[in-house]
Amino acid sequence: MTRLDPHFYGKVGSTEVGPKDVKGETRIRRNTVTKDEIVTQPWEGIDTVYDILLYAARTHGAKDAYGSREIIRTHEEAKEIKKVVGGKEVTETKTWKFFELSDYKYMSFIQVKEAAFEVAGGLLELGITKDDVVNVYAATSANWQLMSYGCSIISTPTATAYETLGESGLQHALNEPECVAIFTNADLLKVVANVTANVPSLRLVIYDGEASPSVIEKISSVREGIKVLTLDQLRELGRGVPEERVTSRTPVPSDVACIMYTSGTTGPPKGAVITHANAIASLGGVYRYLGHHLRQEDAFLAYLPLSHVLEWIVELCLFFIGMRFGYARVRTLMDNSVRHCLGDIRAFRPTIMIGVPQVWEMIRKGIEGKVSASGSFRKSMFNGAVSIKRAGVPGLSELADSVVLNQVRSATGGRLRLALTGGAALSNETQEFLSLALVQVLPGYGMTETCGMSAVFPPEFSGLGSVGLPVPSMEIKLVDVPEANYFASNNPQQGEIWVRGASLIKGYYKRDDLNNDPNIFTQDGWFRTGDVGQWNPDGTLRIIDRIKNLVKLQGGEYIALERLESIYKSCNLVSNICVHAHADAKQPIAIIIPHEQQLQFALETKSVGPPPHSSMQDLCQDTRVQELVLKECLAVGKKNGFKSIELLQAVVLTADEWTPESGLVTAAQKVQRRKVAERYASEIKSAYKLG
Repeated sequence: MTRLDPHFYGKVGSTEVGPKDVKGETRIRRNTVTKDEIVTQPWEGIDTVYDILLYAARTHGAKDAYGSREIIRTHEEAKEIKKVVGGKEVTETKTWKFFELSDYKYMSFIQVKEAAFEVAGGLLELGITKDDVVNVYAATSANWQLMSYGCSIISTPTATAYETLGESGLQHALNEPECVAIFTNADLLKVVANVTANVPSLRLVIYDGEASPSVIEKISSVREGIKVLTLDQLRELGRGVPEERVTSRTPVPSDVACIMYTSGTTGPPKGAVITHANAIASLGGVYRYLGHHLRQEDAFLAYLPLSHVLEWIVELCLFFIGMRFGYARVRTLMDNSVRHCLGDIRAFRPTIMIGVPQVWEMIRKGIEGKVSASGSFRKSMFNGAVSIKRAGVPGLSELADSVVLNQVRSATGGRLRLALTGGAALSNETQEFLSLALVQVLPGYGMTETCGMSAVFPPEFSGLGSVGLPVPSMEIKLVDVPEANYFASNNPQQGEIWVRGASLIKGYYKRDDLNNDPNIFTQDGWFRTGDVGQWNPDGTLRIIDRIKNLVKLQGGEYIALERLESIYKSCNLVSNICVHAHADAKQPIAIIIPHEQQLQFALETKSVGPPPHSSMQDLCQDTRVQELVLKECLAVGKKNGFKSIELLQAVVLTADEWTPESGLVTAAQKVQRRKVAERYASEIKSAYKLG
């Protein structure tokens, strides 16, 4: 199989196939590149994750593969912060920790393969079988991948657990698949120690980093037979195992590669059973579709959780292609979060990144905040450059890039050329802003059940608000949602998104109740996503609603909470948002975490009442601030053509941080709508009365 010719696409990027005139649904659409087939692999002979490892080592050899930075030392800085609390100015001292990091140090592709074989041999020596499950509960790193590849070599499935999981979540992720082993980081061992007694199947704990002897002793003493060892000790154990013994356990396509747990927005996390065939199909689909944009000389910054299917699949694809990886920490990405060294992003200078909308919104507002703080002249220069780029004026666009916008791009190393966004909807404003000022942003659409891939927007196309074309390993159709007036017969065609193909899992781990439910998996192989889509004239797909987040208001019309959030979030004063509505309401309200830097700037420039340096808690309680945030949100809504019932009637402002630990967002940063409503129940009730 060859990759797609970049000039292949005409005006329409997806093609209708299959039966015509099926009542209540659109015709099936496939990517125009592969309209006559569903792609199952990049080419013959690449059938499993193990084959990816062998191919990459054989093809890319001594080239740099995985790069990591070591923490040289930790710096603590105490600062006095002045706040106005209850009308009085108070001073408090806070201590911040900053890391000093080494330069990136690399493993070659051959060394990755050798290390993975050592991990596999060590697991064999410790009696890990093909029927066992190994949990990976760790931060994104080269070691995460070494453990994953090591398990793949000997056909042992891994189960994922987000590093932000608390004790109850980790316990569920260990007990449901009856994990016999876990790989983790030293700083997470305390959580492991607290749940070990409640996980009877667990007998092997592997970790990296410097661990406390008391924590190791606590785990070891839970019951007889538990072993605790470092990753280096495991690899040392595996060095003496003959390669023939290791390769006697290699996988076949139907074997389970990973039990990947969903982020749990609609209840307890479900374990999506991803086979080697599923993973390879996603790899094949991306390679056939976008391979001509992905180069061996590219550099990929890896920082999203590998326990999220988007990061896992993208890393498999880019490792196969032969890119250099730089593993990063979210807290050390930027220069202002480190000392005596560059932040990860400028130290590594990536050409490709992926992120979720929350990350891109943060980057956009950070850029705009710096521009606003740099003075009116520079702000005018920047805004003028963006306007020139938007207009596409020949000659002037290049000048705007070189004179003004390259200064912005230097903050990400100056080489970034492609960025993929997924996980939720990204607002048109943010996509356009970043594509003009920083890097071309390609939205995508997928879920754990489709191995991360359903649709991706190709660089050959232009436009905003679309998630792109079906990936070649999947096909898509839209089915009527009568209660909300989404019909296949509408113009444009609309309906619930159903997906089918080689990337789609067969079901969830130990959940026959869900696997046999035709409202989730149909008998003819379709997965009902619960998302509502629309086909655009160019064959791309647009996500317009989510069925579970459709709310019928007092007047009998539906509004889509997720869609409203994605657009209101583009407001400069909004850091995070949860839109709330109930059946008795005329309009929705929103619970909002304000963007502190942008809010302070707006208060200064608009001379709104609160005194300078007021605490965020005090600002959030101030009615003048609430009115300002509401006004700015309504301006964004009107700009995007919102109907009156979609405009906010009131806002609740909070200075609270929404974290996975607090339960208000998932590990993938998706808002836990029900829990937010419970947390702010009294404020929501008051807001409806005032509104």
